[in-house]
Amino acid sequence: MNTVDERTPCAREMRPHAAAFVTRVTADHRLPMDYSVASLRIVDFLIDGLRKGGASRERVRVREALSGLGAYVGEVLVRRAGAVWVDFDADQRAYFGQPVGVRMPDGRVWNPLGKVHNRFDLGGPEESLRTFYLTLHGRARKAAA
Repeated sequence: MNTVDERTPCAREMRPHAAAFVTRVTADHRLPMDYSVASLRIVDFLIDGLRKGGASRERVRVREALSGLGAYVGEVLVRRAGAVWVDFDADQRAYFGQPVGVRMPDGRVWNPLGKVHNRFDLGGPEESLRTFYLTLHGRARKAAA
């Protein structure tokens, strides 16, 4: 189960948080993190690598990586599916275990940070972030640039 992390940026800080993460990852590893739907396969790959390495979510570097990956996944939803970052209210925070998420054009609320944590904790193809996007309800009909 995810828990709210006080260090997680608020909704207005998520876009720069994702951008800073992408800058670090692409500089260190030259990964094509271009906010495309296809790049979500890289997110799956990175999380699987953390899992296979036996990393614990409690390690600072792992928490930072998962936070950055969650921000990145959310930003893909913002840029490609017409979502907007939102701060969760108290009930949503309790339900999702995260302080922020995204609201889709149809009003549905999703938790990309939690989805990243699920991929890390549970693994497996059913937790794929790319599949999450492709089966996501509430996307805009035309992808935002």
